[in-house]
Amino acid sequence: MTSVQAYRAPVWLPGGNLQTIWAALYARRTFGPAPRLRRERWTTPDGDFIDLDWLEQEEPSPPVEEGWGAGTSGTVLVLFHGLEGSSRSHYSQAFADFSRERGIAFVVPHFRGCSGELNHAPRAYHSGDHEEIGWILARLRERHAGPVVAVGVSLGGNALLRWASEAGEEASRLVNAVAAVCSPLDLAAGGQAIGRGFNRLVYTTMFLRTMKPKALAKLAQHPGLFDREALLAARDLYEFDNVFTAPLHGFRDTDDYYARASAKPHLHRIRIPALALNARNDPFVPAASLPSRERVGEFVTLWQPPHGGHVGFPAGRWPAHVRAMPDAVGGWLLEMARLR
Repeated sequence: MTSVQAYRAPVWLPGGNLQTIWAALYARRTFGPAPRLRRERWTTPDGDFIDLDWLEQEEPSPPVEEGWGAGTSGTVLVLFHGLEGSSRSHYSQAFADFSRERGIAFVVPHFRGCSGELNHAPRAYHSGDHEEIGWILARLRERHAGPVVAVGVSLGGNALLRWASEAGEEASRLVNAVAAVCSPLDLAAGGQAIGRGFNRLVYTTMFLRTMKPKALAKLAQHPGLFDREALLAARDLYEFDNVFTAPLHGFRDTDDYYARASAKPHLHRIRIPALALNARNDPFVPAASLPSRERVGEFVTLWQPPHGGHVGFPAGRWPAHVRAMPDAVGGWLLEMARLR
């Protein structure tokens, strides 16, 4: 299993922004056929729904682990996507390709509103959505007898580690190991970073382009849910969260949301193998905000390479590929599952 601690980007992709944008838009995602996915819908305890996309395995090469099914014993890799992500995101497809090669089951549970269909309840999803993650993992465990490992990307990683910290010793009943990739474990620091300069101009604009219409559709479902004019006036994620995300999910305001949802202060409470991978040139996550070894506890492994951008890590010759990170993180997860 190869760590990305020594990762170096191609010389023609310098800097965190280029490594982020190129990986998302242009780099090769798979080494085999595009993943074929099968959708499954679950009804949530509050009467809403979530959609899960399962990898349909091709005829794999040995050695092969038994795939998904009630009572199966093979390994399942669960991916929790990032802000406005889905099973179509470049990292989801790369992890699916990794799973296809390894002959293991792979699933992407979509956070509410991210599967292409508006959800019913007067809520969406957020960076500390550990109750939803816990419910999903518990239901997977009910149906699966073998190892379960989970990776969360960006927002999904913070929520996953937040769940692991809340679950403590009980987390081992549901999963063997977890990993967070490029996650803003200090949400206040990440919010400040994405709200300034180039980040505000490019990334914030990109996110709000889909988040605002979804919020307005939710308002049409539930009139009076929030102040429409205030949402339209929001110019960054901090303001959007103040109007929509925070109050809809039980937080007083954005500052309260960031403080209570951040995983960083709780990492020492984790009691299962956990990996936190963060590139130190991530434009969304300031290097100064990353957790230090002495503050995370013995169960948490930190990988903090100097390069990689935000969920980037492009590698290889033109046009590069994005399998380096899934290979390293997926390999670590499977190794932890084997050891346990």
